[in-house]
Amino acid sequence: MARDSKNDIRLRIHKRIRSRVSGTGERPRLAVFRSVKHIYAQVIDDSKGHTIVAASSVEKNATNGGNLAGAKSVGKAVAERAKDKGVKAVVFDRGGYLYHGRIKALADAAREAGLEF
Repeated sequence: MARDSKNDIRLRIHKRIRSRVSGTGERPRLAVFRSVKHIYAQVIDDSKGHTIVAASSVEKNATNGGNLAGAKSVGKAVAERAKDKGVKAVVFDRGGYLYHGRIKALADAAREAGLEF
């Protein structure tokens, strides 16, 4: 019997989370993806199937990549962009990752910048 990779396990957890967490027009979903070098965040309206705003550490003006400072800057950026589009409250989708480290830093920065979740 073959062992699942870490990513297979994460995807299974994410699938379970997504069965319960869904974004609406009034309260879209803040989805996070973390790679080794970068971190990405999107605010998604699942009822329409469209991304409202996105931010990542890959962007030209991003100072840091895949570290805590990069996660904080992405969290702040996605929150400011969402507020500009009129989004005040979101549901947080941790993407199958543990709520720890860079994921927690991104969420805390988004909360400090004014998003409610």
